Amino acid sequence: MSLFKDLETSGSSPALEQMLRFSGARQRLLVHNIANMDTPDFISLDVSPQAFQQQLAKAVNARREHNGGQQGDLHIESTDEVTISGDGAMTLTPQSTSNNVMYHDRNNRDLERMMQALAENGLAFRTATELLRRNHDLLRSAISQRP
Repeated sequence: MSLFKDLETSGSSPALEQMLRFSGARQRLLVHNIANMDTPDFISLDVSPQAFQQQLAKAVNARREHNGGQQGDLHIESTDEVTISGDGAMTLTPQSTSNNVMYHDRNNRDLERMMQALAENGLAFRTATELLRRNHDLLRSAISQRP
């Protein structure tokens, strides 16, 4: 069991898994904003990917200082927008995106910004997925002793 835990928490895998969790949760939030774009009185909500990335970088640096960064869980501190429970579940508490245009139906929307955020978030998700897949492929090759 300890060997598998060490493999699971080695290298960049924990950081990539946290990035996947964040991107997936944010994707649901962004899609909800787009789906309700024409709803009167709807206020779009979002979380800051930059703030999450800063917290993730702090956790990676703390892991490096503690054990050289090769193995171990990442302990990401919760913020106003992102809460991580003991079992690794991530909860987002989005804030209003007040920089959008207010329309006559009291809806603040900006389709271009919404689509840009959706595309950037999707790219972050795909990149983390591909890097994690490569990590798992390397582990699979090492375990099966195939080059």
